Amino acid sequence: MSGWPQVALSDCCEIVGGATPSTLERRYWGGAIHWATPKDLSDLEGDYLDSTARTLTPDGLASCSASVLPVRSVLFSSRAPIGLAAINRVPVATNQGFKSLIPRPGRIHAEYLLHWLRAHRPMLESLGNGATFKEVSKSIVSRVTLPLPPLGEQRRIAEVLDRAETLRAQRRQALAHLDALAESIFLYLFNDSSSKRWMRLAIGEVAMTMRTGPFGSQLLHSEFVESGVAVLGIDNVVQNDFVWARPRYITESKFKQLQKYRVTAGDVLVTIMGTCGRCAIVPDDVPVAINTKHLCCIRLDQSRCLPSYLQAVLLTHPDVLHRLGVHERGAVMPGLNMQVIRELEIPLPPLPVQERFRAVIVAVKQHKAEMAKSLQQLDALFACLQNLAFRGEL
Repeated sequence: MSGWPQVALSDCCEIVGGATPSTLERRYWGGAIHWATPKDLSDLEGDYLDSTARTLTPDGLASCSASVLPVRSVLFSSRAPIGLAAINRVPVATNQGFKSLIPRPGRIHAEYLLHWLRAHRPMLESLGNGATFKEVSKSIVSRVTLPLPPLGEQRRIAEVLDRAETLRAQRRQALAHLDALAESIFLYLFNDSSSKRWMRLAIGEVAMTMRTGPFGSQLLHSEFVESGVAVLGIDNVVQNDFVWARPRYITESKFKQLQKYRVTAGDVLVTIMGTCGRCAIVPDDVPVAINTKHLCCIRLDQSRCLPSYLQAVLLTHPDVLHRLGVHERGAVMPGLNMQVIRELEIPLPPLPVQERFRAVIVAVKQHKAEMAKSLQQLDALFACLQNLAFRGEL
């Protein structure tokens, strides 16, 4: 462990809260003064805030207790949620969801403070109080202590962590590019000119079965148990790729009553409640499972239509998206029902064309899995570096 002193945030920073002018006064809004809310930080990619979604006029600023923070302050969200942090590169005021930190010159380096706050977010979240929502008060923030090495050492630590974070950001960007690549490949292979040569069939015509899950008293929330037969829901599909999340189970005896709702490998699951229009393919290693009423389960005649093609059509094809009422790719559909999906016509290319597309998608997904594993390793390395850095062992 280092011999660095533990210093309270109030000793090395000025702690500043924020406020919100009346939203009923139009003259308070739309000026040149940046005004941040926690959402500006949650939407931020990277460490630095250069703009905000909303701005204030001088009258708006004067009407409330908000003040303009100087450049290179460290914005820290103290509620809804607790623990988001960023450095502002423009003067900015904030709403009341912040206890921002203005570093005292010569005492603490902004990037060092930023990295420390992010590394200790779980601890900071645990300091929150409140019945409706948790909040960290100014007095609590002021008493939080952190190790404070000499300024030169703070800069060195921040630079090391910055370089490691850059590698993580590049890996995340590469993963995003792979998602975009799969979409681009689909649009290239199945463009409008190609689609016009192919027959159009309703999804119901290429499906062997289409159904939702058990309704009403068929499956009650009270019947879920700790282990047994898995029950798939929206959270298994919401990322447009099958994920295991929030496992729910029913007993074997209950499953015997609901066997007709069993899902099998290759089924296409489409969300029809909540986040409508997301879809995923049930993987080959799926255990015995059923799906809830929130999902439409499509079992295709794979001699005519492959699951990977149908999934891509539902998520990517401009004409299909238009007929589903999606005006922006990636947007959530306002609502879906079985009949809409059943009657939805899609262009159906020859099976060999679909198989070539499937092979490409399999390769992309394999590369994506390798990239995701690499990112997990980088995340673990970064956590280790943080631990060493703030213990004085880096």
